Amino acid sequence: MDIVKVILTSLLSVISLFIIAKILGHKQVAQLDFFDYITGITIGSIAAELATELEKPWKPLIAMIIYGIAAVCLSILTNKLPRSRKFINGTPTILMNDGKLYRKNLKKSKLDLSEFMMLCREQGYFDLNEIQTAVFEHNGKLTILPYSANRPATPADLQLHPEPACINTEVIMDGRIMDANLKKMGLDTTWLDRQLKAQGYRNAKEIFLGLCDKNNKLSLFANEEG
Repeated sequence: MDIVKVILTSLLSVISLFIIAKILGHKQVAQLDFFDYITGITIGSIAAELATELEKPWKPLIAMIIYGIAAVCLSILTNKLPRSRKFINGTPTILMNDGKLYRKNLKKSKLDLSEFMMLCREQGYFDLNEIQTAVFEHNGKLTILPYSANRPATPADLQLHPEPACINTEVIMDGRIMDANLKKMGLDTTWLDRQLKAQGYRNAKEIFLGLCDKNNKLSLFANEEG
């Protein structure tokens, strides 16, 4: 009987955690600020407790719901009152600017020089002389603005005017033809069969992924073993 209760409370925990995560949105998974971080840890801890609470599972469930509601309310508050973000989320801190390292700001951000240089290397900067400004964001990430001379050249720098990029559409996935995507592009399976044969394939089952761009150019990736 206890095994059945554990299974049921575990399922309840998973379902509750999934619903709360969907309500909180992708920010909980992507860029975490301080409150998101502690909320995520706490809700996860309560969910684990809920999975093993056999006598009164409603107690941790209510706690999860309260934390979820608090997180949503706080998100609404920071959207309505931008000034509150500084208090709740904190503010970005300039760690380096025009060749000067700010010891006080590094200390304020709880970073030593080794950690700062590691964050710079993670961004691809092994030479600090290439960095104009380094900002430690409130979510714990380092943003770097390099000197103009060290920036990668852009089409605008070279006075080029490339065509706007577009997202390719999947027309074959794991050997299956995506009929709805073909239809959206104004194409059909007859066109696709001709393209497959033109590239040396007998049918779509030989293709792992097929992508089509806005100019109807088909890129095929064959099924490969290993």
